[in-house]
Amino acid sequence: MWAIAAAMLQGLLLTLLVELSLAALLKVRGWDLVIIGLINCLTNPIVNYIFNWAWVLFNGQPLFPYLILAVLELAVLLFEALLFKKLLHFRRIGALKLSLILNSASFAAGLLITVFRVII
Repeated sequence: MWAIAAAMLQGLLLTLLVELSLAALLKVRGWDLVIIGLINCLTNPIVNYIFNWAWVLFNGQPLFPYLILAVLELAVLLFEALLFKKLLHFRRIGALKLSLILNSASFAAGLLITVFRVII
């Protein structure tokens, strides 16, 4: 149980590091960065929790958990874009594009870490 909680916390911290760093590079400033962080604190644990349960429910068979993950990631992308549009003052790029950029970067970082863990 503690291992799952630690892994979920690690995933959240990685997501926050990647997305907030990239948002700052895109010139997102002030409270907008805080809002992005808070939104990730809401969405990231939900996705990870459901994805981990999908592995348990489908006995580690990767097809269904990864299909569920794809649907979850798409839902998060759209949900975060909606929240960004409503809550952020940042308007340099659209909310959907910002969500796509940030989520793609954090997903890729998580994927790279997973691949390197398997290799090592």
